[in-house]
Amino acid sequence: MREPWVVGVSGASGTPYAAAVLRGLLDAGAAVDLVVSRAARLTVLDETGRPFRDGHWREDLGDWLGRDLDGADLRYWSAGDLAAGPSSGSYRVRGMAVVPASTAACAGIAIGLSKDLLQRAAEVNLKERRPVVVVPRETPVTRSHLEHLIALLDAGAVVLPASPGFYGAGASASAQQLVDFVAGKVLDALGVPHTLFRRWSGDLGAALD
Repeated sequence: MREPWVVGVSGASGTPYAAAVLRGLLDAGAAVDLVVSRAARLTVLDETGRPFRDGHWREDLGDWLGRDLDGADLRYWSAGDLAAGPSSGSYRVRGMAVVPASTAACAGIAIGLSKDLLQRAAEVNLKERRPVVVVPRETPVTRSHLEHLIALLDAGAVVLPASPGFYGAGASASAQQLVDFVAGKVLDALGVPHTLFRRWSGDLGAALD
């Protein structure tokens, strides 16, 4: 039986993080259900110069990810479709990543607003005790932002800020390497294997001798 990961893309800046997570899931052979909010479609256009249209989503997603999606197990749900599969706990999925997660999306999920399918799907996965990873990308943060993140943590979500590490490539790290580091941490939290970054080996002491 098909059991996909749900990936929700909200309107925060940081769509390269979403693209890297999607590529990582597809590379692992995972099935993916995708939800892109209305605001996120505008952000994709702003950050990539590429449109993301409901009626041409597979073509547009292929352009966004820079790959041929033939054979990929993908399903797209419009963010306005509150009758979609991921809106119900009886629809079998493995869990969900919200990447990037705007402060509005975090707030909506934390208080159970279910404003759109992205928020509803995240709330459903939390109530069903499935893995949920939320990737906020906002700085600085206010007290209300932190309170909503704590509420998500208390509800069982993994709060994974888009904070890349530099130990994989050092000061010469490319932007894509930093993006891949965050995407790899998301996949780690979901339990999906990947090779997106070089893992810490503990050999620093020997390098200093």
